[in-house]
Amino acid sequence: MRALNMSRETELQFVFLEGGAVQARTVNISAMIIAGWTGRDSQAVEQHIAELEAMGVPRPRSTPCFYRVSTDLLTTQEHIQVVGTDSSGEVEFVVLKLDDGLWVGVGSDHTDRKVESYNVTVSKQLCGKPIAPKLWRYDDLKHHWDRLSLRAYRHTGTSRHLYQEGPVTTMLAPEDLMARYAQDSAGFPLGAVMFCGTLAVVGGIQGAETFGIEMEDPVLNRAISHQYRVETLPNEG
Repeated sequence: MRALNMSRETELQFVFLEGGAVQARTVNISAMIIAGWTGRDSQAVEQHIAELEAMGVPRPRSTPCFYRVSTDLLTTQEHIQVVGTDSSGEVEFVVLKLDDGLWVGVGSDHTDRKVESYNVTVSKQLCGKPIAPKLWRYDDLKHHWDRLSLRAYRHTGTSRHLYQEGPVTTMLAPEDLMARYAQDSAGFPLGAVMFCGTLAVVGGIQGAETFGIEMEDPVLNRAISHQYRVETLPNEG
């Protein structure tokens, strides 16, 4: 199991949905992990790595890889501030392990793309990580997990554009990612949040005034949606 510094925690309030029950409670987030290169198709992952290498993005040391960032970045607010115009969001399913089990939600690994070209870890630390304030119990999903889908939209002015769309099966399953991080899924730390990888974008990577993210469960006929506004601060060099 990877060593974690558990001295700092971030408190966030979520609404937990299990069966027909709904409960709001505050939880302590002890660790924040961004999983990258999580595709199930290893050949497609290698092709994407080669494409990004040609653009100057360094090759990861391993696949999947796991970037640790500050828990302070995680936010359920509908507004983040970023420096400059080089950042963009990307929809991901998110897992949270608590003492009562595993919970799943949807978030955006908002990232500075210019910094990403020379240091991926630093780029992940520069932007807030929005997450929807609702979570589903994983046990309610695991038997039809492969039916779930993810979606993202870019909002500019009054226009909304589809930015990402696809099944969660594009990425490795939650237990697999947790086990690869902690060498054993049972050893994944309590209070840890993991963003679990993303989908290809439609029309190239682009920023937006507002990003919308969604995870849909067609079997239980429900969805978790969230959107957040991006305020751009000046980059004075």
